[in-house]
Amino acid sequence: MFRTARAAPAIKRFAGQKRFLSIHEYQSVKLLNSYGVPTPKSIPAKSAQEAFDVAKNFGTNELVIKAQVLAGGRGKGHFENGFQGGVHMVDSAKEAEDIAEKMIGHKLITKQTGEKGRICNAVMLAERRTADHEYYVAILNDRASESPVLVASASGGMNIEDVAKENPEAIITTPIDFKNGLSDEVALGVAKKLGFKTESTQKQAAEIFQNLYKIFKDKDATQIEINPLGETKDGAVLCMDAKFGFDDNAEFRQKDIFALRDVTQEDPAEVEAQKYNLNFIKLDGNVGCLVNGAGLAMATMDVLKLHGGDPANFLDVGGGATPETVKAAFEILLGDPNVKSIFVNIFGGIMRCDYIAEGVIKATQELNLSVPLVVRLQGTKEPEAKALIRESGLKIYPYDDLDEAAEKACELAHAG
Repeated sequence: MFRTARAAPAIKRFAGQKRFLSIHEYQSVKLLNSYGVPTPKSIPAKSAQEAFDVAKNFGTNELVIKAQVLAGGRGKGHFENGFQGGVHMVDSAKEAEDIAEKMIGHKLITKQTGEKGRICNAVMLAERRTADHEYYVAILNDRASESPVLVASASGGMNIEDVAKENPEAIITTPIDFKNGLSDEVALGVAKKLGFKTESTQKQAAEIFQNLYKIFKDKDATQIEINPLGETKDGAVLCMDAKFGFDDNAEFRQKDIFALRDVTQEDPAEVEAQKYNLNFIKLDGNVGCLVNGAGLAMATMDVLKLHGGDPANFLDVGGGATPETVKAAFEILLGDPNVKSIFVNIFGGIMRCDYIAEGVIKATQELNLSVPLVVRLQGTKEPEAKALIRESGLKIYPYDDLDEAAEKACELAHAG
């Protein structure tokens, strides 16, 4: 399987305020093949009829059908219609059609999606290829060596974190020259260390390592993980599972890659927030947070927890917010029915507090805000901001002290 969908834990996403694009399995196959990286033959289908046609003309009846959902654990997942498993063996076009009918248009629920699941809009049919031995290969950026590295292990097909913990000697880490990539000598040396059996498979593996780095560099990838890289009984070396991550900062020069983005796999509120350059991540609590700066956002969530509350989101309006973007932020917050109070906590450095106050007032008036609102504004244009709120006549709870403000937001949420 070409897993491209493991969702990063939210806390990691807060730290750097970055989202890394993931792509579907069938898209990964196409990208790998375009660089000469071999994979099992794979073809996507976006309807049951298309799945039937693909299977009928595939050239073999021994196929695997896989739900195309950006989440790990698809094989052990289940659909909201009761159908079990997102990965199945099929032996006929009719069987492929029947299973596709149960998958496409339905939500797959896995250990990574949560109870809501994610919609399956396509399936992928792939030939069955059995690996005689499985390896692990990844291209990553390494802070310690300040260069890209090739990480490889002969213990593939399993969680690499477990391998690193139980047998760290089984992992080979090789620095890569950023400009020139992996030389033939170095790439072949890694293949031999891993234990590829013949000169042919060693050469195939070495070429795969080199071509993976070309993708990594050309496409501004943040990560390429192949698990497993399979050595088959007939002497082929194939990428049987891949996970890609691409740097969002490179979107301006990677239009073809970012055109592959599937927003149906993302939280609608997060997608809407990105339209306004707002950093938003939905959480499970009941206190909506509107903050500027990742550090202050984390501190705000901590202090809410300290006072017995639960943040409903992480929302950083950044340093360039306007009254219009603040209103948009409120609309996103209010789209969550679990939000019982809103806590606006702004430290105005680059950000002007009066702009925030204008946005708060505008949102309260135009959206007929009924959720209690606690506001703490400190810094640039603070007196003007407080005057605007005071003169608005609206029911807003203003505070200067962070603890008092957080405590009030939690109290109002519980009351709600």
